Amino acid sequence: MSIGTTLKTWARRIKRDGVTLWFAGKHPRTPWYAKALGLFVVAYALSPIDLIPDFIPVLGYVDDMILLPVLIWLTVKLLPAEVLAECRVQADEWMQTEGAKPKSRFGAVLIVAVWLAVGAGLWFWFKPHL
Repeated sequence: MSIGTTLKTWARRIKRDGVTLWFAGKHPRTPWYAKALGLFVVAYALSPIDLIPDFIPVLGYVDDMILLPVLIWLTVKLLPAEVLAECRVQADEWMQTEGAKPKSRFGAVLIVAVWLAVGAGLWFWFKPHL
């Protein structure tokens, strides 16, 4: 198997598991701690806005290539096996019928709120020095 094929397979799995977490967040047998982390991960993964914008050289893709897959992997490990299996089936069906991942307005609002909080924090930190 070539490196390109391996990377495409890995990317498809990450995308599927992101949608899986979306369904797991609604599942009644998902533990609260997995729901909490899953909510954050799904909001971030499905948000049209990145925490670190892609136009920033190198750092812009770090969240997409490292941070997001690690958070998805961690959240998937927190799910009970039967919940994970059910939600993966739902995610596969969703992706086949809808053809795309769902969007999260909450995720976009969350990312904008983080940027505003960082901006306000920097403003109050630098204000006395100006």
